Amino acid sequence: MYLRRRRGWGAITGHLGFGEVLRAHRRAARLTLEELADVSGVSARTLSDLERGRSRGPQQRTVTALADALALKGEVRKQLTELAREGRLRDHWARPTGLCELPRSVDDFTGRAAELVWVSELVYAERSPGVGVVGLVTGSAGMGKTTFAVRAAHAVRASFPDGVFFLDLLGMSQRPVDAADALRVLLRALGVADQRIPGDTQGRASLYRSLLSDRRVLVVLDNAASEEQVRPLLPGGGAGRALITTRRLLSGLEGVRRLVLGPLPLPESAGLLTGILGDRSAADGESALTRLCELCGGLPLALRIIGNRLVSRPGWDAAELAARLADEERRLDQFKAGDLKIANAFGMSYEQLADSARRMFRRLAAVPGRDFDASLAAVAGGVPEEDAWEALDDLVDLGLLHDGDAGRYRFHDLVRLFARDRLQEEDTAAEREALAGRVTSWLLRMATLSGRWFEPGHGRPDRPDPDLHAVTTPEEADWWLRVNVDNWLGAMRAAATGGGHTLVLDCAESMHWFSERWAHSPHWQEVFTQGAEAAAALGDLAQQATQLNYLAWVRSVPPSDPEAVLRHAARALELATRAGATAQIAWAHEYTASALLLLGRLDEAITASALAAQMFKTIGDIDSSVQSHAHIANCLLDGGRYSEALEQYLGLLALLDDPGSGMTPIVATHCRPVALIRIGSCLGHLGRRAEAITTLSEGIDLLDGLHMSDYRQAGALETLADLLADEGRTDDSRRAYARAARVFEAIGDTEASRRCRSRAPATS
Repeated sequence: MYLRRRRGWGAITGHLGFGEVLRAHRRAARLTLEELADVSGVSARTLSDLERGRSRGPQQRTVTALADALALKGEVRKQLTELAREGRLRDHWARPTGLCELPRSVDDFTGRAAELVWVSELVYAERSPGVGVVGLVTGSAGMGKTTFAVRAAHAVRASFPDGVFFLDLLGMSQRPVDAADALRVLLRALGVADQRIPGDTQGRASLYRSLLSDRRVLVVLDNAASEEQVRPLLPGGGAGRALITTRRLLSGLEGVRRLVLGPLPLPESAGLLTGILGDRSAADGESALTRLCELCGGLPLALRIIGNRLVSRPGWDAAELAARLADEERRLDQFKAGDLKIANAFGMSYEQLADSARRMFRRLAAVPGRDFDASLAAVAGGVPEEDAWEALDDLVDLGLLHDGDAGRYRFHDLVRLFARDRLQEEDTAAEREALAGRVTSWLLRMATLSGRWFEPGHGRPDRPDPDLHAVTTPEEADWWLRVNVDNWLGAMRAAATGGGHTLVLDCAESMHWFSERWAHSPHWQEVFTQGAEAAAALGDLAQQATQLNYLAWVRSVPPSDPEAVLRHAARALELATRAGATAQIAWAHEYTASALLLLGRLDEAITASALAAQMFKTIGDIDSSVQSHAHIANCLLDGGRYSEALEQYLGLLALLDDPGSGMTPIVATHCRPVALIRIGSCLGHLGRRAEAITTLSEGIDLLDGLHMSDYRQAGALETLADLLADEGRTDDSRRAYARAARVFEAIGDTEASRRCRSRAPATS
């Protein structure tokens, strides 16, 4: 077979290249790559690269070895030799030195293994006709996008024999590189003489795409500004590839493969920092370096700045630097080393924003929690929610905010400090004070509104504050309180510091019923402590006693602290007695009974609960009286007096089911599953296992319906699992143990969780 070709220095088109001719000869000889490698002495990897065009100009000795192995003679052998020579000449012609040269990589590059694999996959990615393969790497300032792209380009350089080119598009500057200017530079790098470069952008883009169509070239377009800037620079198909880095999402680009660079995990952060520090890292100590990594928040630029500071100052102590960084007021200033300053990196993104988005950005620093939604952003920004959405989109687009699940947004810790710094510099003291007051008031009023959905007789208010976010169901109220807990708890702290005691007390009081739904939240100790202190500041003894009784409840939830319960209840009893608050006197006795039960002092506990029940009855509080009688039954159960306890629980259940009992329906609804669970426990102890299993299952189902997953549910599931095992119902028992283990794990009781997993019967 004789193959026609064209000689000359121009682009070689319209004929088969060296790799295609080599493949045709190999197949004609009926040899595999491995067989040809064995015969010729040329590695199979090199042969593969040659046939795929990754190397089009092999050295003469390689061509000779292949021609001999394939037994090529005469004109056919000469043709293969000439194709290799043309490939070498073309490589030399297509790669002038000094233009768009790839920058050097850093020798301490660490991590990003999965991301590097992603880039390597671009090399072999299948392409649709007319659609170039383009990788888009996005991420906020300081994430190391350029460093990563350079490292990745060096790693795949051998796959691009026609060149790897790098161009900084200056996307964060005041004057990004124009697409026409970028094309001119790239065309020159590709070997096009100045006089052959078209004068218009469209003509340059057309020539650029034609050159990339049959060349294995990688073009790294760093720091892109916009879709408009990079569209003309993308390959239109063929062998060329493009890798773009940008702070913006460039969501308008179609058909690109996207990679988001996030913060480095802690192990990779430690690896990068120790790599920068070199030999001195051992002397700095692992704990100090770990703390520095945590304070850098996985931001490669921050880690490099801190590492450079330590390396350039051998006398500095890493632990002392970590202590300085721990001070949020000074932290941002510590992130500078020579011409590297993290605030400058953030500032370049900030300068890209419109005035309205800048104002939103810095005012979001007043949000106390780690994340927020558009409603809270609108309050902070002092704008309608529709305008808040627009500003938030701009901030996400530039990487100054991260958006997450369910419409939540968050700052990187260091970006938050930058926003706080901008707020301090650009807003007046009066504006900052008004902002803090507006955010604090809104959060506490929202929390109070949501908490009251769970109070008997409350729920949806007739006339809610018009500026508050609409909450229309208990489920919405529950969700809002949980996802915003850091925000409204932070607002409580701010209000307490600023003397907003009424707001704090109202919020704490509204959490009483909701706290039962989230009994194992770690926040209740602080919430009710804040409530007690606010009541004390207001001189309200009755409310102070109330909040102290709530604190007694908090310390009675497993893992319980009965001594703390006794202290809170005693102080509540003292204050309630002085205030003449009979209900709180009774509750103080009831919580005292709870502590005594935990301490095993059952007779004293029964006496205290009986006293509380009588006091509740005197003031007509049937709901609370029922709970005191239930506590007496609990004492009987713990004391092994199962028949007496069962009789008490059955009487309580009848009362709960009696619509004429005078109980508040919602209270009866919440008490019923607990009563059934206790009845099931008694029946189990009395050997009536079938009845116990049925009753426990009913109680657990009712708890599920109330969305109350806590220590009561976990204990009931474990008891049920024990009974099912005793009945020989192995599969049902295993499922109950597994579920109990999950609930125990969720509420933080790892020991009980392990116990349930160990008791689960083995699979037969």
